[in-house]
Amino acid sequence: MRAAVLHEIGQDKLEVLDDVEAVGFGPGRVRIRVRATGLCHSDLSAMGGVLPQPAPFVPGHEGAGEVLEVGEGVTRVKPGDRVVVCWLPACGACPACKRGQTELCLAGFMNAGTPNFRRPGGDVFGFAGTGTFAEEVVVDAGCAVPIPDDVPFDIAALIGCGVTTGLGAALNTADVEAGSSVAVIGCGGVGISAIQGARLKGAAEIVAVDPVDSRREAALAFGATKAVSPDELPGAKQLVTGGEGFDYVFEVVGRSATARTAYDNTRRGGTLVVVGAGALDDFLQLNMFELFFDEKRILPSMYGGGDVLRSYERTIGLWRAGRIDLSGLITHRVALTEINEALDQMRTGAALRTCIEI
Repeated sequence: MRAAVLHEIGQDKLEVLDDVEAVGFGPGRVRIRVRATGLCHSDLSAMGGVLPQPAPFVPGHEGAGEVLEVGEGVTRVKPGDRVVVCWLPACGACPACKRGQTELCLAGFMNAGTPNFRRPGGDVFGFAGTGTFAEEVVVDAGCAVPIPDDVPFDIAALIGCGVTTGLGAALNTADVEAGSSVAVIGCGGVGISAIQGARLKGAAEIVAVDPVDSRREAALAFGATKAVSPDELPGAKQLVTGGEGFDYVFEVVGRSATARTAYDNTRRGGTLVVVGAGALDDFLQLNMFELFFDEKRILPSMYGGGDVLRSYERTIGLWRAGRIDLSGLITHRVALTEINEALDQMRTGAALRTCIEI
């Protein structure tokens, strides 16, 4: 089968090969024919070594498709079912799951060290234990989440990561208060989803911050009340909050520099929500006095900060009701053979989300 492979960490191009085999099928496992997958910035981060990932590997973790085969003991799905790929399934038995914090379950991360694919030259891993830039993937049964027949594969793929992460940051982690002021730093697919979440919660002012003109324009269409470049943020802070700072600031870039900017633009007693996935060696510096004196809440948001399966169901319900726009997030579509074009679209900021149709 075909799959897009990164041979070594640090390379900026993927090679689409037709000699890749999905492996690991057996009891408790599911074989999925991938139909659509989104390109998330985390894929680029893994390719560049920002996020730890063994190589060679097949990127992609935001996918949807149909079940081809189920292993012994699998009862939730059957061949022919439409599913979204969940890259962070909950085991239901660990301390985090028992506390109701299923987004902190580490069971899914254990899969990242087991090869998902094989080529004549040896084993190939799948990013985050999945690897959806491939025609087929074999995953644990918990990674295959059934979806209704009326949800298109491209929409379902977005729900698998970016939309769930961004919406959840506003709805679950921050629990944005109606009438509040919000700033979102970084307005790709995840940031736009956070904007939609803040709008759903009734935020009075939502300021989108991004260096790319097209993303700022898109943010306004998705519910932002203002859109500014990073250099214009101080002026927006003054205009919207009288210089006090925003009630909520979402950092959706994953860098200490933007996190510091987010902190500085959060009002005293306000909330900074860290959504972006950053590097192990990128440290955010805060002094102990400001932590005490400003009483700002710093809330990291992992995969939307809530039960993933409930979040999927909620997102589908909101989409059906026309309360959120998911199809508008897909600004580009490419075939798997054009995957490197999609990478360039993400790097330049031209795309909110590129859908790879497989």
